Parts: sequence; structure tokens; C-alpha cells
Amino acid sequence: MSTDYKKTLKLPQTSFPMKANLKEKEPETLKFWAENDIYRRMVAARDGAVRYVLHDGPPYANGHLHMGHALNKILKDIIVKSRHLAGNQAPYVPGWDCHGLPIEHKVSQELKAKGKANLPAITIRRLCRDYATKFVAIQRKEFKRLGVFGDWDDPYLTMRPSYEAATALALCDFVERGSVYRGKKPIHWCLSCKTALAEAEVEYADETSPSVFVRFPLTDPKVKDVFPMADPAKTYAAIWTTTPWTLPDNMAVAAHPDFDYALVAAGDGQYVLAKELLDGLRELFGWQDATVLAVAPGAALEGLATRHPFYDRPSPIVTADYVTLDAGTGLVHTAPGHGREDYDTGLRHGLDILSPMDDTGRFLDVVPYFAGLTVWEANPKVIEKLEENGHLLAKRKIKHSYPHCWRCKEPVIFRATTQWFISMEANDLRQRALGAIENDVEWIPAWGKERIHNMIAGRPDWCISRQRTWGVPIVALLCESCDTAYNDASWMRSVAEKFAGHERGCDYWFEADLAEIVPQGLACPSCGGTHWRKETDILDVWFDSGTSFAAVLEKRPELAFPADMYLEGSDQHRGWFHSSLLASLGTRGVAPYRQVLTHGYVVDGEGRKMSKSLGNGMEPQEIIDKHGAEVLRLWTAAVDYRDDIRISDEILSRLVEAYRRIRNTCRFLLGNLSDFDPAAHDVAPADMLPLDRYALDTAARELARMDAAYAAYEFHKVFHALHNLCVTDLSAFYLDILKDRLYVEATDSRQRRSAQAALWRILLVLLRQMAPILSFTAEEVFRHTPACQRGDGESVFALPPLDAAAWRLDEATRERLDLVATLRGEVTRAIEPRRKAGEVGHSLETAVSLYLPEDALAAIAGLAMDLREVFIVSKVELKPAADAPAEAVACEGIAGASVGVSRAPGAKCARCWLYSEELGASAVHPDLCPRCAAVLAAEGL
Repeated sequence: MSTDYKKTLKLPQTSFPMKANLKEKEPETLKFWAENDIYRRMVAARDGAVRYVLHDGPPYANGHLHMGHALNKILKDIIVKSRHLAGNQAPYVPGWDCHGLPIEHKVSQELKAKGKANLPAITIRRLCRDYATKFVAIQRKEFKRLGVFGDWDDPYLTMRPSYEAATALALCDFVERGSVYRGKKPIHWCLSCKTALAEAEVEYADETSPSVFVRFPLTDPKVKDVFPMADPAKTYAAIWTTTPWTLPDNMAVAAHPDFDYALVAAGDGQYVLAKELLDGLRELFGWQDATVLAVAPGAALEGLATRHPFYDRPSPIVTADYVTLDAGTGLVHTAPGHGREDYDTGLRHGLDILSPMDDTGRFLDVVPYFAGLTVWEANPKVIEKLEENGHLLAKRKIKHSYPHCWRCKEPVIFRATTQWFISMEANDLRQRALGAIENDVEWIPAWGKERIHNMIAGRPDWCISRQRTWGVPIVALLCESCDTAYNDASWMRSVAEKFAGHERGCDYWFEADLAEIVPQGLACPSCGGTHWRKETDILDVWFDSGTSFAAVLEKRPELAFPADMYLEGSDQHRGWFHSSLLASLGTRGVAPYRQVLTHGYVVDGEGRKMSKSLGNGMEPQEIIDKHGAEVLRLWTAAVDYRDDIRISDEILSRLVEAYRRIRNTCRFLLGNLSDFDPAAHDVAPADMLPLDRYALDTAARELARMDAAYAAYEFHKVFHALHNLCVTDLSAFYLDILKDRLYVEATDSRQRRSAQAALWRILLVLLRQMAPILSFTAEEVFRHTPACQRGDGESVFALPPLDAAAWRLDEATRERLDLVATLRGEVTRAIEPRRKAGEVGHSLETAVSLYLPEDALAAIAGLAMDLREVFIVSKVELKPAADAPAEAVACEGIAGASVGVSRAPGAKCARCWLYSEELGASAVHPDLCPRCAAVLAAEGL
């Protein structure tokens, strides 16, 4: 008989599968999105709405995607989709950085392997363009596989003619403002890549270097004016350096004007050094009898002339505020051609700026003793020379943080070369940038403000030239006779504008005949010469990407300048955020962004950096092949991206389980809405049963929390709210309670339609809040939702904004229903010992007596709820707390309340399984309770 009754239950019916099979199904969804042009329709649907522009920071078109790429693009996709669903028009134009050393380096490696070298620049540029084109196609496919929406058919590429022209024109803008100059200054130079590097292209890593203490003969008779006891014939200035190779280019010794310097007698000599450092140096130098003969301030030493330790030339003592007492001797070896502070000191004091080496760091023939040696080869030879002439006081190895090239990872040097610069002081660029950082931009997380502020405040002028081939050329002419540069802004602009009309953009510069470029009759303003050559340097790749606001935001009609958001990894405070800010302020007078969001690095489950040597790396494709892209998207949302983000198989396994629970909740909702048509069956929130109103109010509250979290870019809060709503508020509470009503009550009964009306609205909440993160699953759920419930749109991204204000309960009613929810937990806790003892099996075998204080009793009674349904028991009685027997279980969450549990009286209904004392009342269905008998009678069964 029970089998027949089972057929009368309204059990869930849906084609939405329990098993996700994401790896197989996601490509089908991608095909659906592409064939139906969902992204463009999504943007078009918001015509006239407030526009929200997230500007894509271009990744290098080099190699396959790694986890950092996946994290970055999914975060952007979540923002774009959430803004759309919030009512904004949110276009997204992805881009690629196609120029620069990474690509040229790869092409050079391929040419080297084929034995090809010294190819024409135009050939190398063609090969670089082909290489970039290939990887744009590869990465585009990989990004799309992640479910990322955007204008993939028309992305922006920094190698497109229109983009290259915009970059060159931005340089013209700087030139017109008088911000660009050409000069010889020490800059970071990579010996391996043979090019200048910007600050953003330098990474710091520990390096072990030779550390030497050297004495410079202080034979200047004027030393006696400072130290009357000094003997110029045996007096020395003691210096320290960790770059012995720079000593051939030493031009001065720097002292701090305010430090005290001692004349120390030791052995057969007298030494000048910082008094405060004497104790440590005495032991290092092996001085047994060091005696301080006199003390003088550093300012008194200025103007004294020491002698170079192995060349016959003076090295004057100068003063500088950057000298410290942290290490060394308090006297600093100064080589203006190899250090930024040294260079500034050299300018102040009129020192020569020596850097006699080629692009590989090999000393030229004019350098005595060390000609032909690289700087690294010269280190031990310099030390040998110092030992030979007796001027080496001490040597040791030191481990310190040292600059390395970001691409080849080799140590770099400071080298004075002729480069192009944008002045940080001209037009007050530095101060305007600092002002924009403080006042015009919101930094997320907030610590980003201080980080970029400090970088801008302390940075040197921007070196924008690179000695490479693949990039946008610096449009300038150089005099063959005297090397004077010609870069008239209007002439530059006329050349740059030709890039836009050339098939290969700025290849025009490399292909055009010199006569076509040089203005007729142009004479050098310095020497009168009329022979010119093209500048062969290209622009810093950060200038390329930093001018994307001009090439993309200002040029694409669907976008806008300034952008609402720039989003990249935290390293971009010194990279794209940095260069974009300077380029925009320098040419437009405003910051290019209103908000800047940064995320951390992806690390393994133990917080270690991923590396091949550790074998702890994970690739996006590996995760997609195992779990599907959806789990990768869920991971992106679940983590707090503001710190370094951990990933491991264990972490992914937990997320797979979380995903399964969310999916099963959706399946339950779909299954129980199969016969629900809102047009015919809807119940307004105000007319719903109390429990349904309570669930709807809970959903509305969570909807508001998730909307706020999306707006604040706190996606981990969205994930936790979504997961808790599905697992705790719905599955473990509301849906568990609701099964009886959904399955047992009459099809069109108010009880069942009230529940379905609530479930329908909750499903819409889940769809909307899932869609930005779990895009594939939300689309799948949407397509399994009957058209009458989902609206006219073809995609989940066509859902209109959701107004849940009418769903909310007043606080007094909410508090009373919260009390019911609390009592449910107390009842479950009271029944559990009996179940464990075997006294009862299912909770429906019990009857419950609630002994409540007067106020709680009145609150519960006023709700007119069927408490049997809420507690999933067969009988509930409400009684005053004073009537509680001794064996009643005291409530933990309600003072003065207790719960009594007994076996339910009567017999078990064969259909709903509740115990009833009225079984047999129906002659047609004697084994059913009155409710079930009435339902079957009403439905003609």
C-alpha cells in the first residue's frame, strides 16, 4: 500500500543532473555563450545605464597562462559580471602587451638556436610580431576557457598601428610640455640583456659580493689644518665598498658633514674614519695599538684631496647627507658613473662621470690594468691590485640585497650612459602624482596608497629609453657630428601620426628612408651639421602599457577615461599603476583611474612560492582537466586575494565539496518548482505562511550582504554568504522542514504554493549571486529553469536587477521567528540522546512539550504556526515553564525554557509518516491521517 501512496507524493522532478561533469559540460556552455553573443547582448541590454569601466592591464603575449593569470582574469570577470547584474553597463576590453624584452628575448633564443645572428631590425620586428600574434591566440583561448567575458574578437594589442601611434603621440605631449630630456646618467643596466632598465624592471634578491676596505693616501698638506698631528706622508682615508669593480672609476670620497671623524694612529700609518665605527674596525683591520689622535667634523674634511689607490689622480673629499654609519668606515667611495647618489654628488662638485665599458660590461682599452675584463672578472683583479700596492685594509664576503634583471634574473649594474628621461620635477610631476595618490584615487587594499606614494616620492627621473628593437621607437634625430638630439614636438607628431596609417605601425620608422624623415635643410643647433641619423632606442615597455589610457580608454567608444578600476598584482605599484599614473598626469593632468585594486601572489598550500625546483607548481589547465574551470573560479572568490593566495589539492577538494552543496541546493529548488508558474500560482510575500516569510527574509538579508560585498570587491564574503545560505539557512533548516509540505500537501494548496513562491524567489537570488562567480553553473541552472520562472532572457546574465524590499519582515516578527529557529535546535538536541539510546528512530516518532517563559509562550502562540512541521515531530504542546517536569531538558539558548520528549501517541500514517491518533477516520484510506486522506480526496484519488 505504501508504494501506491508514494506515487501520490509530489516528489522533485528536474532534468538538472546531480553530477556536474564540469570538464565535459563547460565547453558546451562556452559554445552557447559564443553562438548567442551573450557578452555583447549583456552590454547592449544596459544601454543608457551608468557605465562602469574596468581597464584591463595587458599581460605579456608570451607563454601559456599560469595561476597568477587565472586569478587576475577571473577577479576582473567577477567584477564585470557583478556590476552588470547590479544594473551598470560594464564593457570589458581585454588587451595584450606585445612589445618588449620578453618577446624579443624569446625570438633571439630561437634565432641563436638556428645559428642566425645580426639580422636587420625590421626582420627581428617581424619575427617578434609573429611570436606575439601566436601567443595572443593561445592565451585568448585559455582565458575564454575560464569563462571570462569580454570583447575577445577585438582586444587591444600594443603592437597595433593605432596603439603605437597613440604611444608615440603621448611622448610628443611630454616633449611639448618640456618634460623630456636626453642626458648621461647612471641607470640600471642589464649586462645580459644589454639594455637600460626602469625601476619596475628591477627585482631585489640576495647576492654574495666581495666587500673591501681600502685606504686612499691623504697626502694633501692641508690635512694638517684639520688634524694638526697628521703626517701627510702616512695619512690615509679609509673607505669601504661592495663593488670593487667600480674603483677604477672612483672620482671622490664622500663624508657626512655632521659626523665626527677621527685621525687614528695604527701601525705605521694614520687613518681618517668615522669615530663611532672605530671599535668594530679595530678588530677587522687587526689594529692592536689604535689611538685617536684628533677628532673633526666631516664638514672640515671637505676639499681635502686624497689620491686614487692605483691611478695617478686626485680623489677629493666631498660631503653628502646619504653617508651613514650602518656599515663601512663613514667614508664612501664615490663613482659618479655607477651610482645615482654618486652621480648627484658628481654634478654638485663638477666631477667627471666615468663609465668606460661596453654594453656587456667589459672595460674598454683605455682602462689601465683591467681592459677587456667584465665587471665581474675585474672584481678579483682589483683586489689583487690593492693587495699589490698595499692599500687593501681588509676583505670579506657579504650577503646583501642586490638588484637583478626581472627578465633574465642576472645581477645588474649602475652604469652611466646617454638615455632619454622624463623629468619628475618638470611641470611638478612628482608632487602632482603624490597629490593624486592621496586625494583622487581609492586604493584597495588601503596599504597600496602608502606603497605607491613612497615609490613616487623617492624615484629618480623616468628613464624611458631602451636599447632594444621590438617596441615603439623614440622619434628623434641625432647629429652625426656632435650627437645633439633633434626632437621638435610638431615634427615628432607628424612622424607619429604616420604610424597609424602604416600596415605595421611604427615599422615605418625603421623602413622609411632618412631623407623622408629629416626636415629639409635641418641644421644642428649645436654644431651646424646637416648629417643626421635616426635614434635607434625604443620606448620603455612600461611607457607602452602606461599609455593604454590614451590608446584604449580615449579611443574606444564603449569605454571612458578615466577608468573606474585598474586591477593587477601588487607588483604593479612599481609597474603599470605607476607608469600609467605618471603618463596620464604628465599628459592629461588627471589620474587614469578612480580605484586601484591589487591582489597577492599565488603560493602553495604551505605558503611557499611555486617553483619547478620545489615541484609544487599547479597550472590552470591541470585544474580544469581535473575539476573544471568552475572550481578555479570558486577558489578565486573564496580566498582573500589581498594577501598571498594559497592553493593545493586539499584546498581544492574542500571547494569541490562546497560546490557540490551549492549545486545540490539548486537542484532541490528546481525539482520542487517543476509545476510552478508564477503567473498562475504566485503567492505575494505578505500572504505567505510565516516560515516562508522567514526564509524569504533571510534570503533578502543575505542578498543585501552579498550585494554589498560585491560592491566592496570582497568576494570571499560573497562565497561564504552564498555557501552558508545554501548549506545552513536552506538545506539544514528551511528545505529540511519544507519537504513534508512540498511532497504531501495538495498540488494547489496554499501551503504548497506559498512554499514554492518562496523557493522561486530564493532561486532567483541564488542565480544572480552565483552568476559572477559560478558562471557556468548559474547558466546551467538558468537553462534548466522553466521559461515562465526565469523571464524572457536567453542567459542568466539577462536577469534584471532584483528588488527584495517587499520580502523583508519587521524586526519584531523576525525576532519571534528567530525564537522558533532557536527552539528547533533545542528540540533536536533534546531528541538526540533518545535516538542514540535506540528509544526512537526518526524524530517523527516523538512528541514534544515546550515549557516556555510567559513572554516566549505568547510570542510563539501569536505566530499561528504548525510547529510540528518546524521541529519535524508528530506532536507539539506549548506549556508554561512552571509546569516543566524534572526530566525536561533545559534549553541552552533560552533562559527558563526546557523541552520534554516522549514517544508520539497514535499510529504512523502510511503516506506522510507522521504519527496520528486519528488513523482510520477515513473509510477509503484507513491507514492515512486525516490530512493525507483529505488531500487524496481533493485530488480524486
